[in-house]
Amino acid sequence: MSEHTLTNARQADGGPTATTQARPADEVKLVELRKLRLERVVLVGVAVDGSVERAERSVEELHRLAETAGAEVLDTMVQRRARPDAGTFIGKGKARELAEAVKALGADTVIMDDELSPGQLRHLEELVDAKVIDRTVLILDIFAQHATSREGKAQVELAQLNYMLPRLRGWGESLTRVGSGMGAGGPIGTRGPGETKMEVDRRRIRRRITKLRRDLVDMARTRDVKRRGRERAGVPAVALVGYTNAGKSTLLNRLSGAGVLVEDKLFSTLDPTTRRLDLPGGRAATFTDTVGFIAKLPHDLVEAFKSTLEEVARADLIVHLVDAAQPDPGGQMAAVRAVLGEVGASDVPELLVLNKADLLDEVTRARLARLFPGVPMLSAATGEGVDDLLDAIAARLPHPEVELAALVPYDRGDLVDRAHREGEILDLDHVAEGTRVRLRAPAALAHALAAYRLEGQAEEDGPAPADVER
Repeated sequence: MSEHTLTNARQADGGPTATTQARPADEVKLVELRKLRLERVVLVGVAVDGSVERAERSVEELHRLAETAGAEVLDTMVQRRARPDAGTFIGKGKARELAEAVKALGADTVIMDDELSPGQLRHLEELVDAKVIDRTVLILDIFAQHATSREGKAQVELAQLNYMLPRLRGWGESLTRVGSGMGAGGPIGTRGPGETKMEVDRRRIRRRITKLRRDLVDMARTRDVKRRGRERAGVPAVALVGYTNAGKSTLLNRLSGAGVLVEDKLFSTLDPTTRRLDLPGGRAATFTDTVGFIAKLPHDLVEAFKSTLEEVARADLIVHLVDAAQPDPGGQMAAVRAVLGEVGASDVPELLVLNKADLLDEVTRARLARLFPGVPMLSAATGEGVDDLLDAIAARLPHPEVELAALVPYDRGDLVDRAHREGEILDLDHVAEGTRVRLRAPAALAHALAAYRLEGQAEEDGPAPADVER
């Protein structure tokens, strides 16, 4: 190897050299750009229901997903079909047109806006002569990038393996090669065709899926213990749900200073964050920021995150945040409610909220007020309407089940503090003997106050009337 070659090698590694001058800054930037070149993609959507406008909105969302995953979008194509083609989803004629566009643009990958079968993926790759993935793979890739906790990573891996298992045959003919077996001339125990590479991989994937499911069950037990502790304390639970990028993390940060990551990207946060907050009137509640939903959310992903989404199903109130600045808020609401139904949360009381009011003009505000009468409108970014939201949440949360009156000695200030945090204070007065308090309380707090209860000044244990004013 020549000295010149060695010198260049040292420079590439960042090492010192005495024989060659440093490269110009422009040349260094060009090299870095080549190394960091984004994957170049072409997006393809199909309007199978005749609604080209809806398909175009879906492809626009696919565009944002591709950028979030770190791709450079070169072109988009939308096709109208009565039904998907069984072989290639878009038909051979459109596939040839797509192949010409991919070649002319120098694209690396084609991303389809719908989930494709293994056969459709393979046939389309053969016709286009480029890598082809679908919307499901793209979403799973984004989740894999953003998962940070052990549980989140396990959930994403489980979803990826469940998606991959039936599609092994579509990832290349090399998977059908023989992995073991020596034929007729081999030693005893190795004769025969052996096991194909695909069979080995399937067995490994199934074994890994079993282990991940077992690990997720163990993680869910830990979360259940914490949740039962909050339930015993009588602290109501509020779940923040909504379409991805609707502003859930921004709202939780506004309310609690939780420090949750906030980015103008889809699926910036995956791991649920729970914070305890004081509501108007002194009552406390827990607020949980959940993973964002999206149209055409992969079923495998919903199944993998079901243990986390059970937090929503067990909540006392769902605050459904809607991005009011989007052109189709109704479609986003329908997508979120479909996922809530899948995880068994469709019966939980829902408080619908329109977010990002700071991005709306007066005409749009008036139109949304007509479309969604009585729905609160706020801006989590600026704080507009947040106080009204807290009032609405406090009014919608279920009341504790026991109404009682108690005279608490001054040396038991801890019970008065619990009454403020866990109960609903109806009346409070400080007298010579102690603190006289009338309240609605959960069963655990009522039991703690039993020794100081004043008989005849409140109802016996049972549901409190709904018309008692605070």
